[in-house]
Amino acid sequence: MTNMQKFDLSTAEAEIGTPAADRLISGAPQFKTWNLEEAEGGLYAGVWESTPGKWRIVYEEWEYFHILSGYSIVTQDGGEAAHLRAGDSMILRPGFEGTWEVVETTRKDYVIRL
Repeated sequence: MTNMQKFDLSTAEAEIGTPAADRLISGAPQFKTWNLEEAEGGLYAGVWESTPGKWRIVYEEWEYFHILSGYSIVTQDGGEAAHLRAGDSMILRPGFEGTWEVVETTRKDYVIRL
């Protein structure tokens, strides 16, 4: 076993998903998630991609992500919209509630801690 891992999507199978029906606001977004690492203590890392659409998000976990491609808008309830494009990074903390709108198919890498 090695103590390093390259993010290589060609060796991983994507999980396919969609937002929960009761959270969907518009469109028909489809997700692909390549969860490349799962470590003790509830730590996950990988790559996520979504086609256009808008849905409600509620975070119980902590997440750091970096946008690799596309264009999305993340808006906290009662707050300003964050327009995210390739090169942008963000942290969403437990208790965050708002919306995620994918305007152009978006791909991000992520680290999540439960």
